[in-house]
Amino acid sequence: MNKIERNRPGQTNGKPKRVTILQVAADAGVSFAAVSKVLRNAYGVSESLRERVNASIKKLGYTPNTAARGLRGRSFVVGVVFPDMRNPFLADIFAGISAGFERTPYQAVQGIASQSNERDLTQAMIDMQMDGLILVSSSLSPEQLTDLGSRIPAVAIGNRPLVETTFDTVNNNDEQSGRLVVQHLAKQGAERIAMLSLEHPTAMRMRESGYRHEMEAQGLSAYINIARTEQTPRGIYGGMEKLLESRPQALFCWCDAVAFESISHARSNGLRVPEDLAIVGHDNTVYCALDQNSLTSVDQSGEQIGTHAARLLVERFEGRIETEQILLQPRLVVRRSSTLDG
Repeated sequence: MNKIERNRPGQTNGKPKRVTILQVAADAGVSFAAVSKVLRNAYGVSESLRERVNASIKKLGYTPNTAARGLRGRSFVVGVVFPDMRNPFLADIFAGISAGFERTPYQAVQGIASQSNERDLTQAMIDMQMDGLILVSSSLSPEQLTDLGSRIPAVAIGNRPLVETTFDTVNNNDEQSGRLVVQHLAKQGAERIAMLSLEHPTAMRMRESGYRHEMEAQGLSAYINIARTEQTPRGIYGGMEKLLESRPQALFCWCDAVAFESISHARSNGLRVPEDLAIVGHDNTVYCALDQNSLTSVDQSGEQIGTHAARLLVERFEGRIETEQILLQPRLVVRRSSTLDG
């Protein structure tokens, strides 16, 4: 028997699919902000615009989630979704979020999501009537994030949207991070500078871009060497083994936790750090400054990122409609692990 697929507005393969504000805006031929103003009954909305938007809402069967939220009131709870909590940098972000809500009635609760269940977790938080979401290094697609932002106030940390979107963002200038590391190591006299990166497309691609561009600027194109790994001990070990075959003078690791593992692996292979192999991390977490570690690292101020994210959400709760993107500038904190000249 042939399978018959029946698609209606708001329905895919026979399964209900929530219509988004962006779809309403496209159908009405207006901006996302215009639809939001109509839904909020904002001051200054013309009658013609209101009729146009309402006609599209009726046609597509859009149900404004914000209306339901207004009827039930606020919960004053914000959900924060992390990919992992073993990285101390993520704890810094959560500390910043908590500090950002300190003088407000809002409280943050955290959830850990894998790539396979992040969408389910965010929907569960919406179903639990949380007022907003903060997603850190989200694995959701741009389309999924846009849909999420049309249903609930949301801030994405570590996601750089390429087009107009429905959610706010807070990001580190990751390309500059890569440049800073190469500039520092080249100044130390290193030429064979390798990079240990993460497999999945994230902010790592921007760091790789900065690394590549600065290697080219320093005349070191022939030594560009990037190994992408899974975020597992086995993956990191395999990446290190691959890079050590080319005998690099210096190594840029995508986060401090990986840098510490790389130092241990290098020493187990008889290499001295930094004399034989300079190592630089990223995030400048609390353990970098310990004397036994003394790890050079890129500081992207996790607490500041979290504080900005909390502020953006509070502004949304208070009525801001336009999206905002914040880009923070990193700095390199130099310590013993990369000082080649002693």
